[in-house]
Parts: sequence; structure tokens; C-alpha cells
Amino acid sequence: MEDVVLVVGVGACEDAPVEEVLGLVRDTVREAGLSEGAVAELATVDVKGAEPGIVGAAARLGVPLVTYTAAELSDVTVPNPTARSRAAVGTPSVAEAAALRGGGELLVPKRKSAPAGRPAMATCAVAARPRGTAAASFDLRHHGDAEVQDDGADLTDLAVNVRSDTPPVWLKELIAASLDDLAAYPDGREAREAVAARHGLAPDRVLLTAGAAEAFVLLARALKVRHPYVVHPQFTEPEAALRDAGHEVGRVLLREEDGFRLDPAAVPEEADLVVVGNPTNPTSVLHPAASIAQLARPGRVLVVDEAFMDAVPGEREALAGRTDVPGLVVLRSLTKTWGLAGLRIGYVLADPETIGALAQAQPLWPVSTPALVAARACVGPRALAEAGHAAHRVASDRAHLLAGLAELAPLGVRVVGPAEGPFLLVRVPGAAAGVRERLRGRGFAVRRGDTFPGLGPDWVRLAVRDRGTSSEFLVALAGVLRG
Repeated sequence: MEDVVLVVGVGACEDAPVEEVLGLVRDTVREAGLSEGAVAELATVDVKGAEPGIVGAAARLGVPLVTYTAAELSDVTVPNPTARSRAAVGTPSVAEAAALRGGGELLVPKRKSAPAGRPAMATCAVAARPRGTAAASFDLRHHGDAEVQDDGADLTDLAVNVRSDTPPVWLKELIAASLDDLAAYPDGREAREAVAARHGLAPDRVLLTAGAAEAFVLLARALKVRHPYVVHPQFTEPEAALRDAGHEVGRVLLREEDGFRLDPAAVPEEADLVVVGNPTNPTSVLHPAASIAQLARPGRVLVVDEAFMDAVPGEREALAGRTDVPGLVVLRSLTKTWGLAGLRIGYVLADPETIGALAQAQPLWPVSTPALVAARACVGPRALAEAGHAAHRVASDRAHLLAGLAELAPLGVRVVGPAEGPFLLVRVPGAAAGVRERLRGRGFAVRRGDTFPGLGPDWVRLAVRDRGTSSEFLVALAGVLRG
């Protein structure tokens, strides 16, 4: 089944609860021995396309809802037609016809929900299509570095959101000096104490990791959760790690029309692990700390990815260092601001019990001596002052790029705002249909957006660079769009 995706056709009565529709879809997929992660879209007839139960189920699964007219579905041959369905909506079986309308093979024929004490209000059917033919099939393991590694071209990198001109000379000298100590096994105690002091915490609330990516793997493997949810669009590695560990992952999709801002009420109560980024990659939205704290519940782990928080002046809305939010786990990365992606260093802040569970899942000596030296240095007073200055500089450079993109609005360019991170999420007409490739031809690599759940092919992410680089890019983008 690796080369196929699942399309779930759904039908529902008016006012069918989202829990009934979602539960039916999940039970059907699971009982058929299929993976929820392979579901690429829900499909239904257009007159049902606004039913809250169907719309909510698609949002909770993090997949698009595709609708067809009754005329488009009426010609689809289905194994279980009913006269009632044809009379009501003009098609012999909404669920089966919608699942098969785009082609493929029916894996599970029409099933009905089975609520206690009342008639069924939802139906679904599951079809398999070749990968790439459904409306959305997200490559969760695609990252910005792939945009500059594909063909070895000499490109200006706007795809990788690591601060340019890093690491600074003083940091490289410290790391280089640590090479004299490579004969000894790494000892992370001093680095751990330094990170703890930076956030006003006890050392037993800190775990050093080989970058934030390792932390996501540890969380997925070590924590005993049953209903993890990831708030999208965001960095895709948390969901990939959870799925690799055997979890079925729910998605909460933030909406473009809401500015991709967090609505705590959108996260289901069943969620016992919630992952959210702040500021969020790729949207550059900075959610209020109070809104994120509203997600906390007894028995729920709340994971906040603050990998880019030190790029926000004053780190306003940070939760790092808070001990009053139950179940809070904060992840920080030192690779973005300091240009240490190749060294791999980050850390987790959480209660001692959670830290202990994650440490048990780590191999021995997970962080190298040079990385430990970098960690100590990057949380010291000198580094914090430099990071603060850099955050203000990034904000100024971001404002310059935003102003230039605003001038391209007549060409269909639209930016998500207000942006607070060292990158921007931009809708560019035709991004996947040649704009990105033409930008490469002009010497610029940008990050495609269609691998993020909740985004489509017209989205790109742009790293904020110095004003000169941004000005050159704006000229190139304008030329591509006009040409």
C-alpha cells in the first residue's frame, strides 16, 4: 500500500455530529487494517459539502474535503446503490460514488455509523488511488534543504530558515577549541546547568538533545499517549516522528481566512498530546502565550516548539521557563539563530518526570562535546545580547521584504501576517506550476509550501535575508510573474 493513498467518500444527514462522522471514518480505516495517515482526502456530494459533521471530520483529519455534483456522481458504478440515496441527492450512493469518482479501487464498501439508540447519521466508503492522484498527499519528510541540494546549482538560499552569516567567529573559535577534548566521553552537566539557569529552572527540568528533531522522536517513542494531535500548518517532523512510532495522528488545521491563528477550541478534548509551534513554521504567526496555555489539561502533554522564539524581539509570548502550565513541554533549538544545523543541538524543558522518560529513550552520550560547548556558549550573556540584536535586525529586514511583496499584490502575491518569525509564508499564483523553477533559473531557491498539511501548491516560504538580497529577489519575482 506504499504507492497508494486512501480516499474516503462520506455521506451524512443534516446536523450529523462531527464525532459520529469522524469516528466512523477512523473505525472503518482501522478495522480494514489500513493507516489513517494514508487518508489523503474526504469526498462527498456538493450539497453535503457544508455539513458541519463532514467539514469538521476533514479538518480533524487534516485533509481536504473534495465535492462533486450529483451529476458527476450519478454515472459512477457502485456496488451498493439505494433508491433512497438517488431520490434524495441524485446519486445511488454518495459514499461509494464519491470515493470512486477520481478513479481507483474500492477497498471498503459503504458502511454506516452505529450510534446507540438512534438511526445512523453517517456513511463512508474507502477507495485506494495511486499516490499523487488524490487532492493532497503530503511529503512530511520534505524540508527546505532539499530545495538547495537537488541539482547543485549556485542558488541564493531563501529556502532554509537558518540565520545567514552564522555561526559568528567567536562561536566557531570556541567549537574549534573543543576538538582537543574529543578523546573523552561527552559530559553534559555544565551545559545542562547553563540552559537551566538561562530559563530560571532546576537542571532536572532540562534535557539536551541532538537538535529539536531528536526531541520529537523521543516524545513519540517515550510518552504513552493514545490520541496525539498536531496543529497545522507547522513543521512536519513532529507528525512524521509520531507516525513512525506507530501512532495515529489527528490534525487540527488552522485556516487562512483566520490568519492561521490558533483557536484553542478547535483542538478535540480527546487529545492527550498536542503539538504546536510558536512562532509557527511556516506561517510566521506568533500565537499569544495565553491562547496556547488554554490548551493545557490534566492528563494532556502540551508540546510547544519554540525553535524560532529567540528570533522574536524580547521573546514575547514565550512559555519556556514556565512551571505553572500543566503538562507543558517546550522545545528549543540552537541551530536556527546560530547557524548550527550541522552540529545538531537543542533542548527540552519539562517537568522532571517527563524529562526522565525522554532521557530513558535516548542513547548514551547523545550530544557531542562540540555541541555541548556550543550550548553553553549560546545561552550565556554575550550570546543572549547578540541574539537580541539579531532579532531586531531580522525584524527590520522582514519589514523591508514585506513592503516589497506588498507592491506585488496586483500580481496576486499575498503574505500571511502579521509575521513575527525570520521567514514569511507567501501565496504566489502558479508557485508549483513553474514559478519556483523560474526563480531557480534566476538564482533563487524558495521553500515549496504544498508539503505542509493545510497548504496548497500556490504557497512558498521565504527566509528573511539582508535588504540587498531581498531587493534582488523581489526584482526576480516580479520579472517571473510579469513574464
